[in-house]
Order: sequence, then C-alpha cells, then structure tokens
Amino acid sequence: MANSTPDDERLLQHNYDGIQEFDNPLPRWWVWIFWATIVFSLLYWIDVGGFLRGPGRIPDYERTMAEAAKKFPAAVGADASILAALAKDPAALALGKSVFGTNCAVCHRPDAGGNIGPNLTDDYWLHGGTITEINHTINTGVLDKGMPNWGKMLSPQQVNAVTVYVASLHGSNPPNPKAPQGVKVEEK
Repeated sequence: MANSTPDDERLLQHNYDGIQEFDNPLPRWWVWIFWATIVFSLLYWIDVGGFLRGPGRIPDYERTMAEAAKKFPAAVGADASILAALAKDPAALALGKSVFGTNCAVCHRPDAGGNIGPNLTDDYWLHGGTITEINHTINTGVLDKGMPNWGKMLSPQQVNAVTVYVASLHGSNPPNPKAPQGVKVEEK
C-alpha cells in the first residue's frame, strides 16, 4: 500500500465479494441512548417490588378503592327489626303507597297484581319474599329483567317505606292477578 489515503486506514480488513466496509463508529448520542436503555431495563427488571416507583399498581388500586368506598358507601338495606317497626307506622305505609304508585305501579299494577313485573301479593317470589330480601331487591334492582336499582334513585326512607308497603300487600288478592312466578315462600 504505497499510496495510502486516510480512507484506507478506515477500511476493515474483511472483503466480501469485492466489497469492503468503512469502520464508522456510531454517533456518541446513539451510544449514550443505547447504554441508557440497558440501564433502564435492568432497573425496571430489578424494581419488581416497587422500590423505585412506590408500592405498585395493585396496592395503589386497592388504596384507591378503599378511599372510594369511604367516600361513596354502598347502599345498605335496613335490617328486619327496623322494617318490622316501620310496618306498624301508618305514615311509612302511606309514603310507601305513594312511592309505589309513582314508580312501581307501571310494572306491578296499582294493586300489585302483576303486569310486566311479577305479582307481589301471592306467596311466590322470584328474588326472595322475606322483608329483608324485598328490601334488597328494591335497593339493587333486577337489571336483566328491567327493574332499576331504586336505591340509587330513591332515598333510604322511601325504599324502606316501599318495602313495608309491598310486604303489607301480601294476601290482598287483587282481581285478575298474574300467574305465580318463582319459589313459594311460606313465612314472611
């Protein structure tokens, strides 16, 4: 190599089909990014327990859900003793009748004999016929059958009043009732 040029020094020694390559180093910025990604991947792999990022997504989710439960408590139905006391209160029964006529009579008829919804005066119940089960059904609704969860639309006082009113209709024998649906409940 008598006539050597600066480019000759940059040529690699291997030769493939008469083609030789220059030894071009990568740009410094690219090398730094490459090493930074390796370091990041190692830290990411090591940080499974959340040492650098905090507790992690699952504990963070559980903490957020606990805060939401405190801020928005679930509608809790009344217990049987409260509902039994309300069943003897004429004002509660009158409120229940009014709320039933406004919201429930469309599907259950004003006399609760059943229309689109089931008959509420017989011994047969689809979702339980005890007073607490009736309260739960009114609170949570039966969305797949078209009954909304009234616990989100009515006050707890109104839900409890409707519950005791519906329970008071048992055995009222309206004319032309809907055929029995569900399981027979002997005692309410």
